[in-house]
Amino acid sequence: MSPKLWDIISSTRDNSYRVFSLRTDRARSPRTDQVHDFFILESSSWVNVIPLTADNEVVLVRQYRHGIRDVTLEIPGGLVEDGDTPETAALRELREETGYGASEIIPLSSVHPNPAIQSNLCFTFLATGVLPAGNQEQDEKEDIQVLLRPLAEIPRLIREGDITHSLVLAAFYRYFMEYDRGFKAETPP
Repeated sequence: MSPKLWDIISSTRDNSYRVFSLRTDRARSPRTDQVHDFFILESSSWVNVIPLTADNEVVLVRQYRHGIRDVTLEIPGGLVEDGDTPETAALRELREETGYGASEIIPLSSVHPNPAIQSNLCFTFLATGVLPAGNQEQDEKEDIQVLLRPLAEIPRLIREGDITHSLVLAAFYRYFMEYDRGFKAETPP
């Protein structure tokens, strides 16, 4: 028997923070008829961008992430702000974080970052014809180093644990498995 939707008894926004709000839902299980509380992080949708140059290099960003208190290697990304489409947000984040622009932006996919406790989507785009377009425009909480790496090195960077951000892994999965069907990754050791 397939799971059914739960009846929402109440939904209350508890607190709002800059990038998310906390919501408490009280819902009834259709299977047990028991009522349970759920705590949900509401956020705007997010975007991430695989920026690809004409030389098949990916524009990556290395930045500090306070949640893990460490530096990560990622692709550019950020929030879809009010009035943005995911496409305009992707182009803005690419420009602000890296100083690069793109001649074309191609939607690859959208995923639910963590549907157990989050309500938003993350949209992934491929940016092609990527070239330097000016200076980075980092906000006060960003300290971003821009790196270019050959696309063919990405599987190794993932395998060796240099790229660990789950949404970045999902973006490259979609690219390699569905967009670039002819890609020949190096053989694992």
